[in-house]
Amino acid sequence: MMERDHERMIAARLEANRIPFHSELPGKLAVYLRLLRAWNEKMDLTAVEGEADLLDRHFTDSLTVLRTGLVTGAPTLIDVGTGAGFPGMVLAMALPEARVTLLDSQQKRLSFLETVRTETGTRNVTLVHVRAEDGARQPELREQFDLACARAVAPLNVLCELLLPYVRVGGRMLCWKGPGLAEEMESGRRAAFLLGGRTEEPLACPVEGRDWDHRILPVLKTGATPRKYPRKAGVPKRDPLAGALPQRCKE
Repeated sequence: MMERDHERMIAARLEANRIPFHSELPGKLAVYLRLLRAWNEKMDLTAVEGEADLLDRHFTDSLTVLRTGLVTGAPTLIDVGTGAGFPGMVLAMALPEARVTLLDSQQKRLSFLETVRTETGTRNVTLVHVRAEDGARQPELREQFDLACARAVAPLNVLCELLLPYVRVGGRMLCWKGPGLAEEMESGRRAAFLLGGRTEEPLACPVEGRDWDHRILPVLKTGATPRKYPRKAGVPKRDPLAGALPQRCKE
């Protein structure tokens, strides 16, 4: 299929899912899709095969947040553990007025994203090579973002420790989640409280024609994250925050 055909297919999927988009977005995403397929032959970027599945699983799913209003008016966004750039690179293309940071611990993924950035002319992206726990201790990154995002990275209580330290007070962390979210909510709520956050109601974000139970969970940053968080690299996943709630959280 030619790139122009991909562009038309992408525009049709965005329209079918009621996702608002500017005129240049389908073309940029068509280039991104081509590069993803080419690079995936030489490095492990995604296990999803087939153009239609790639488009919906990664591109459409990332953009469903545009229907929610959660990213409206947010000038700064960081995607922690961005991998092949979902959702961060896709959102950068969709929101050219936003300043987007893509953070990952693997340089080869960032090399791929640098190629995507160059070939699509996406100028509002900064790439950062660092572990999530280490980056959150850097003054230029800590509590500097309106939004921190993650998709298919870790359980909610782990995500809270990895993301909330990047969010300014009054901002939000956004987590793309599947049907297992209900089982993660209690420990996630506890972890969010310890880190200066408060979980909000998850928003259903279906993809037209798919039977996926996909939701986006916002966590509001209500106070500064204590300096002891995040803990050292690897600790949040080995020993997730989920302890007993302080009394004032129960009230």
